[in-house]
Amino acid sequence: MRKALFLDRDGVINIDHGYVGRIEEFEFVEGVLDLIRKAQQRGYLPIVVTNQSGIGRGYYSEEDFKRLSDWMIDEMRQNGIVIDRSHIFFCPHRPDAGCDCRKPEPGMFLEAKDRFGIDMAASWMIGDKPSDIEAARRAGVGHTYLARKNEKIELKDLHGF
Repeated sequence: MRKALFLDRDGVINIDHGYVGRIEEFEFVEGVLDLIRKAQQRGYLPIVVTNQSGIGRGYYSEEDFKRLSDWMIDEMRQNGIVIDRSHIFFCPHRPDAGCDCRKPEPGMFLEAKDRFGIDMAASWMIGDKPSDIEAARRAGVGHTYLARKNEKIELKDLHGF
């Protein structure tokens, strides 16, 4: 089984400007690409788990989200990170939809576990909201880090990583 580094997107991977759905709105958080690359070098599979209610609210389309995700993946690859679209799990629903994929529900984590054969107890989640951490814990993720929104995170910040 593989260990994963689960990452929320808005506020952890990119600066959260509110409902970021287009490339021109996307700005990587300082140091995040280095963090992901170093984690991958230590054997962690990077997995993005992100609520994207901007789709359900009509702020941007699922195609806009996929286009942005492909651009983000390309930027990550150019920075030495091995990742593709199968590593991105998203919930397009509004908060009142009652789905099992929107964090704090664990659906995206459990889908990733099944797809990649992840050892959840050996894995990490970095999120910027309590709902990110709750979803990870409900899915059995062994280690979590609650970041401040748009915080630069380094491996030394993740005690026991």
